[in-house]
Amino acid sequence: MLEHIQKTNPNNTIRKRSQCMLLSHQRRTITDLSNIFNVNRRTIERWFDGWNKNGVDSLAIANGRGVKTRLKGLEKEISEQLQIHSRNLKNVLQYIKNEHNINICKKTLQNFLKDTGL
Repeated sequence: MLEHIQKTNPNNTIRKRSQCMLLSHQRRTITDLSNIFNVNRRTIERWFDGWNKNGVDSLAIANGRGVKTRLKGLEKEISEQLQIHSRNLKNVLQYIKNEHNINICKKTLQNFLKDTGL
């Protein structure tokens, strides 16, 4: 199954981790694997721990990683909402969630306002 995943999966991360599991099965050491994949030794250990707990499901990148939703392009709309709601951020957050299906926290909105000068 790992060989099939390594050859056919479109996700590079999953292919790389499955190849690591296959090489481990061939008795390669963690140090060798960390040099081959150019990652820290502890990273290889985490891959193995995940494999022991979740099997194939552990090969993908965990949820919550990657680029978060940005508010680019909504500057004008957010500015209008700030004026309408007297700079009450809770109402602006609710508007963003309802109208654009973007769920962010108050601190994220504050950072966005500071970065854009609103």
